Amino acid sequence: MGLVKLLLNFYVNSSIHVAVAVYSLVRITESYFQLPYNENLDYFIFYGTITGYNFIKYAGVAKFYHRSLTKSMRSIQVFSLFCFCLLVYYGFKLSTNTLFIFIPFGLLTVVYVVPFLGGFQKNLRRVSYLKIFLVAFVWSGVTTTIPMIVGEHQQGYSLVLLFVQRMLFILVLILPFEIRDMQLDFKNLKTLPQKIGVEKTKKVGFVLLLFSLTMEFLITTSFSNKNIYLIICFILLLFLMRASQSQSKFYSSFWVESLPILWWILILIF
Repeated sequence: MGLVKLLLNFYVNSSIHVAVAVYSLVRITESYFQLPYNENLDYFIFYGTITGYNFIKYAGVAKFYHRSLTKSMRSIQVFSLFCFCLLVYYGFKLSTNTLFIFIPFGLLTVVYVVPFLGGFQKNLRRVSYLKIFLVAFVWSGVTTTIPMIVGEHQQGYSLVLLFVQRMLFILVLILPFEIRDMQLDFKNLKTLPQKIGVEKTKKVGFVLLLFSLTMEFLITTSFSNKNIYLIICFILLLFLMRASQSQSKFYSSFWVESLPILWWILILIF
């Protein structure tokens, strides 16, 4: 059990799990619109997610405590470097035009962490109300807009609908994390739970999920896809309603974040 727990901790803390979730959302987009499987693009996104998330989570820690990092932190640093090398490898296999599409999302990731506001004392992460929307925007763009543009799918109505739906889904997916962290986040962040409370946050999540589910009927004609998304939304709603500040360690970071993976698996099966 000790080894299993150690591996699970590394799997979650090194951002492999969140990267698999993002990768799953990309594959879902490809499945919905019959886009050709693009190994180089998909793995570039996968390793980019690991590199980006670990940069966001551990850049500050490594800067101030580099001499006293724990063994697990050093392992994550080495792993992140390995993933960055693979990111570069797959990046060289992509066209220049494709890489240019990633630039806005890459820049948002950097300024999310690196202070550039208020005399270089403040980053986008600390701007009131912005954090959750920024994360949802980047996730949605990377998992919908980029695959559809690179896959040369006819853009327009379908892309806008999918982007908005995916953003609503991600916003609700983030809410259990926001509830968990409401006492740890800076008060001036004014996160949704801090501003309106946990119960009202859950009600907002329910409404957003309802809109997202309604949009599914405009996005796809597949009866199977609609039923699967209904199941995923129902499970996400249960997770949201049960979310609390005292939730278990892996409640959000593993179970909630597993939903995109489950969604993709169900599409593969049915």
